[in-house]
Amino acid sequence: MHDRLAKALLESAADAIIATDREGLITAWNPGATRIFGFAEAEALGQSLDIIIPERLRARHWDGFHEVMKTGESRYGHGDLLSVPAIRKDGAGISVEFTVTPLHDAAGAMDGMAAVLRDVSKRFGETRDLRRRVKELEAAAKAGA
Repeated sequence: MHDRLAKALLESAADAIIATDREGLITAWNPGATRIFGFAEAEALGQSLDIIIPERLRARHWDGFHEVMKTGESRYGHGDLLSVPAIRKDGAGISVEFTVTPLHDAAGAMDGMAAVLRDVSKRFGETRDLRRRVKELEAAAKAGA
């Protein structure tokens, strides 16, 4: 039952579900990841997470990733929702929100990470536009006062 449930969730989720080994190489990539990032599963498996991390953020990402692999400790709590820029296969930038969970081997040692990611680019853009519009309206109200 659990194997069927896991398979059904992985295959039907609208969100990207990605897992890596302890080196940051992709070991799982669901259809949601293909839809969001544009890479087919065969293209993504075995590749570094660099395929979805903007170049300017890679050093920071890998510093944190390797620290978690070494210590088993993350500065993010279980279930914390993180927001970061990401890139698609076509080079387009997107905004994603995600949660991460550590993966452990049978002895309890860090063995990799898994993440569930959602493309929030549209919502992020709308929020940014609304904030800009509020500032414009506040400026206009002050000017008219």
